[in-house]
Amino acid sequence: MSDFVEQCRGEWKRLGVPDPLAEEMAADLASDLSEAEAEGVSAEEFLGSSVFDPSSFAASWAAARGIVPVPPSRGNARRRPFVLVAFTALAAITVIVSALLLATGEPKLSLATSRTTPAGPTRSVVHSVSAAAPVEWILLLLAVVALGFAAWLWASSSRSRPPTAPA
Repeated sequence: MSDFVEQCRGEWKRLGVPDPLAEEMAADLASDLSEAEAEGVSAEEFLGSSVFDPSSFAASWAAARGIVPVPPSRGNARRRPFVLVAFTALAAITVIVSALLLATGEPKLSLATSRTTPAGPTRSVVHSVSAAAPVEWILLLLAVVALGFAAWLWASSSRSRPPTAPA
């Protein structure tokens, strides 16, 4: 079982746990394991599934004692990409819709004048323009900015993720 304690020591050193604290924790762990063995309790019964993963056991113990920061929870890590995917999809759809609206020029607005003359009312169309063009340009600009922001989030999200060991 001293191999387990040594692997924990190595993990504490990697995590930057000060040597005196690492030695204290190693001594406590070795003492607890010997007491359990003396009472006829196997290491697997005493440590549970942690006996097969000394690195995560050491990291979680150091985090529980407040020596190293607590790793981020899995729930939040799974939620963040979903929100980021939804935001990116919404921004992309908005870019596409506003570009299509600008390309088609719909809806059209016509400026018409009417005049009543002795011969009867006359109507003439002076100008036909897209009524939504300013709004569509603003929407397109905001959507492109949102898409750029999403790209920045994707890039920073992949850089800030801690390395994970293969399962």
